[in-house]
Amino acid sequence: MKQHLVSPGRSFSFFKLAIILLTALLVACTEKLVPVSDPDRGAAIVNPDSFGDSYTVIQYLDQGWDSLDSLWFYTTTMGSNLMPYDFFMALEQPNQSELFRSDDNMNFYRYLPQKATTTNPDALPVGWVKDSYKGKEYIGLTCAACHTTQVNYNGVGIRIDGGPANADMESIMKDIAKALKYTQRNEEVRNRFVKNVIARGSYKTESEVLDDLKRYTQRLIGYIDINRSDVAYGYARLDAFGRIYNRVLEHLVNERVLRELLRDGKIMSEEGMSEAEYKKIVQNVDQIMTGDQRDSVVSRLTQTLDGWQLGRLRNKLFNKPNAPVSYPFLWDIVQHDYVQWNGLVANAGLESLGRNVGEVIGVFGTLDWKEEKGFSISTIIGGQAPASKKVRFDSSINVHNLSRIESHLQKLQSPEWPEDILGKIDNDRAIRGKALFNEYCASCHANINRVDPDRRIVAHMSRVSDVGTDPVMADNSTKYKGFSGILRNQYVSVGVGDILLDQEAPVAALLTKATLNVVATPDLDKWFIERWIDWIVDIATAFIQNKIYPSIKQGNYDPDTTANPFASLNAYKARALNGIWATAPYLHNGSVPTLYDLLLPKKREGDPDDGEYRPDQFEVGSREFDPVKVGLKSSGYEGFTFNTDLKGNSNAGHEYASGKTAQLDGRILKPLNKEERLDLLEYLKTL
Repeated sequence: MKQHLVSPGRSFSFFKLAIILLTALLVACTEKLVPVSDPDRGAAIVNPDSFGDSYTVIQYLDQGWDSLDSLWFYTTTMGSNLMPYDFFMALEQPNQSELFRSDDNMNFYRYLPQKATTTNPDALPVGWVKDSYKGKEYIGLTCAACHTTQVNYNGVGIRIDGGPANADMESIMKDIAKALKYTQRNEEVRNRFVKNVIARGSYKTESEVLDDLKRYTQRLIGYIDINRSDVAYGYARLDAFGRIYNRVLEHLVNERVLRELLRDGKIMSEEGMSEAEYKKIVQNVDQIMTGDQRDSVVSRLTQTLDGWQLGRLRNKLFNKPNAPVSYPFLWDIVQHDYVQWNGLVANAGLESLGRNVGEVIGVFGTLDWKEEKGFSISTIIGGQAPASKKVRFDSSINVHNLSRIESHLQKLQSPEWPEDILGKIDNDRAIRGKALFNEYCASCHANINRVDPDRRIVAHMSRVSDVGTDPVMADNSTKYKGFSGILRNQYVSVGVGDILLDQEAPVAALLTKATLNVVATPDLDKWFIERWIDWIVDIATAFIQNKIYPSIKQGNYDPDTTANPFASLNAYKARALNGIWATAPYLHNGSVPTLYDLLLPKKREGDPDDGEYRPDQFEVGSREFDPVKVGLKSSGYEGFTFNTDLKGNSNAGHEYASGKTAQLDGRILKPLNKEERLDLLEYLKTL
């Protein structure tokens, strides 16, 4: 899915030089990092928790970032607006007076607690931050919330920047909604909440607080209802794509789509909603609904429709986000040709920013999309087709900060195995393991120099049927569709041509079109001159500083065709494995707890009971590290039980080391014995 304004190969030497100099000057003026001298980078020590985890000291590894780099990454906003900031600061847990944001509670959901610093005066956990939009302050999430991890061993907490989080976002959103509902219903708690919120100064009256309490409770309940899944995610996983898809579809719905669905007897039963009933639902609604209008429509729908009708409407508008995957690790992201598990978009030009915009959409970016007459430079860059009306993609999304974060990640390196904490590597075993790696693994997983500034990571895409891993995530990305709404009759460029968006269209195409247009839209929440300077810098940076140019995917996958323009998405990527020791659990869906288990086969019917197999059930949630099997503690405590029998959770496939999966050339290599598995495992520690 490529949309390119300028061919990267062309030479505009003078123009490039001028833009580079301008960009460097502006970045130097705008990038202000607040000095922080804490060697622990704000990391807090918490009490031993319900999983038995504990640590008394924090240690960072050499990943190319210093304290300032880490803290800047933790606290740089993206435009995420979950709820008013003062609400989060005052919200209590249900049935107790302890604040929801307390260290112990946030640690339960596996968000990393922090001490107060100059860049984080309220001691928010890693990746939670104060954001502002249109003069109001919100609590939101940053990249760091999902891409910072910690493993514990012998009382040492090893913080790893860019590592896959152990967080349970699904549960924390449900529990925040419960806390908001409890606050509404309990008079004593509600009165205390109102008093504490007003005392913080952003709200003046009780009615203002209660109105917003109702509004944001409803929004979060609606988000949870839209994203119902028949498989629980648990810790360390999220169906980010599914949730991003649904948030895009929610904001593409216009009055025309809503009219058709509410008048449809198959959805509403019998003859459908009458015209009079329909007009009550959409009173004072424009063709494109603003946030407040959407709140009003949802409120009237929940008061008018029964549960069956609401369910039918939800299922027609949205898709199930039932394919949770592990949070990806961020080192070498900037050096990738394709980033996502399914290789959705190239990492070139504006598409790197579009990828990040999609993430902010998924974590509650405010989307103030609306139609307007005429055209602008943004609609031209966004590739909107000639028509009497255009869609303006205003939002809270801070594209400028996303560009800065992408540049910031250029310095991030993978973590090396800390022998002083986790034990010495057996060099003799590692040497033998390297030979096994070259035979069993190197055809898909290239070995790179982690500190080489010119390194490139080629994502090797393998069709799902060949690698044999769980297919749900790939299936969803190719099969999910939704109403194009405000984007109907627009064109989306994909690798084999342009798609004209029909009434219903592939959600992958809708997401691509929406994110490109958000990138192309100047930030109207900024002062006029700052708005356009940032916009020019971001567009120029995407084309000039991004060293990744458009390229074809590599690997064994089904190519896109005009009949099936998304066929190549039915594949998963393999990448360089540097730092892989720090990224448990394994496989794209987190269905294998340790690297040692990954080298084992899945137990199938007829296999002997006394063999070694991947566990079909295990616990997740603990950060305690297992340096022998290389992964996280997966038994002996009451965490979240991962059941591989459920749809989306299969632990099959990628069984090269156990002689179950064929190599690229069709050969099936002999199964490794235990000593060989340990040799290979020792080498993987060195990457």
